[in-house]
Amino acid sequence: MSRLHVDWTACDGRGLCAELLPELLAEDDWGYPVPKGDLTVPPALEPAARQAVDRCPALALRLTAVSAERAPASS
Repeated sequence: MSRLHVDWTACDGRGLCAELLPELLAEDDWGYPVPKGDLTVPPALEPAARQAVDRCPALALRLTAVSAERAPASS
């Protein structure tokens, strides 16, 4: 499973990602993405998420791997 990461400093608010991935992103009044949830990408949306990452004109999106379960920190 993966998670979508938005580099807010690189994003210039064109809104393409929200158009390509409306299940995970909405668009604010200025075209910037607004996350719907924690941006974890379900397997069924993986192709759409990859397309949004590939087509971002500002290169502000990337997919990061999410481990299934993290080990608890030891005291």
